[in-house]
Amino acid sequence: MELLQENEQLQQAMESRPVIDMARGVVMASYGCPPQGAWEILVTVSQHANIKPRHVAEAVTAAATGRPMPHPLQGYLAAAVREWRTESETAG
Repeated sequence: MELLQENEQLQQAMESRPVIDMARGVVMASYGCPPQGAWEILVTVSQHANIKPRHVAEAVTAAATGRPMPHPLQGYLAAAVREWRTESETAG
C-alpha cells in the first residue's frame, strides 16, 4: 500500500515538473531573478494561497499566454516578488 502511494506521488511529481519549470522561466524573465529565486517565489505564493505549487505554476503560465491570473494569486505573487527582492538586497 505504501509503495503504491509513493509511486502515485512520484508520477504526479513527474507530470508537474514541466509546468513548474515553465513557470519558473516566466518568473525569471518577468522579475529578473535566478532559478532558485523563481522557485522560492512560487513556493511562497503556494504557501500563502494554500494551493499546490503545480496550481500556482499553471496560473503563472496561463497568465503568460494572455489568460488572466486569479486576482488573489496576483496579490500573492506581487507580495512574494517584493519579499524576494527585499531578502536578495539584504543578503547581497
